[in-house]
Amino acid sequence: MSTNSQITNVTGHALPLVGNDIDTDRIIPARFLKCVTFDGLGEHVFADDRSQLDGKHAFDQPQYQDATVLLVNRNFGCGSSREHAPQAIARWGIQAIIGESFAEIFFGNCLAMGVPCLVAESETVAALQAKVEADPNLQVSVDVTQRQVTCGDFSAALTLAEGPQQMLTGGTWDACGQLVAQANSIAKTVEQLPYIGWGAA
Repeated sequence: MSTNSQITNVTGHALPLVGNDIDTDRIIPARFLKCVTFDGLGEHVFADDRSQLDGKHAFDQPQYQDATVLLVNRNFGCGSSREHAPQAIARWGIQAIIGESFAEIFFGNCLAMGVPCLVAESETVAALQAKVEADPNLQVSVDVTQRQVTCGDFSAALTLAEGPQQMLTGGTWDACGQLVAQANSIAKTVEQLPYIGWGAA
């Protein structure tokens, strides 16, 4: 990943999470939404699923603990719009997600954090998940600019709409950062607005 806000490529180990319609309540259960900040959410990602599987969940498997790319299936992130879900995933260490499809609000919340969600054909996702399960040491490279994924000798096209791609590669996905960076220009504009002084006695 770029050292600045431009996100053009994410390369690292991957974590295969198999299953369709994984909703935000499973990603981060409701009891963890009481936090004032998002700090510490990473350790609670998939808390209930992991507890039920008693250490056999993919997020608990030792071979995936340094993964930065998440491989998911269809309709990932469906359910409620809680932004805690992508926050928990990102704070666990995930920097990019490849899936068959994403819930619209989840996708938008990820984009607002600079976590690219790219869509792949079901055959591509299945192949990537199988390759990583067979060899967790494989490097997976997600090229946001070229919309392509590479894993060993395997490569495939990915889909990402033009707007989100430009926001990621251009570094404009960070709305708060854009405001801070333009603070001086905003202040100058405010000074020129005739109605700002209205009501002043």
